[in-house]
Amino acid sequence: MTDPRENGLQLDPKFDANGLLTAVVVDAQDGAVLMVGHMNREALALTQQNGKVTFFSRSRQRLWTKGESSGHFLHLVEMRIDCDQDALLVIATPDGPTCHTGVRSCFYRRVEGDQLVRL
Repeated sequence: MTDPRENGLQLDPKFDANGLLTAVVVDAQDGAVLMVGHMNREALALTQQNGKVTFFSRSRQRLWTKGESSGHFLHLVEMRIDCDQDALLVIATPDGPTCHTGVRSCFYRRVEGDQLVRL
């Protein structure tokens, strides 16, 4: 059985019930995972159009471009979609720290049992 979404070459995102895709952002220079966000159809289109990575904030219920308040934009280099088109890999060049806490990546702590260790 051939599923065009899984085997074809047409972008056909499979948004969840809330109209969102998970987007994992990695640094174009070294592949480090910087953050995870969500995109709706409009955020995906804006990211493709202007090259600045844009998300849909679930808590604020609105679009937001990473860096709109900090100036630390994520510039799109490449976008990939997984096999069933329900998750994105966003390869980007950051202007500065990606995390709102001021560190490079949102993944700055390691889990050790029930404790966290800052990296």
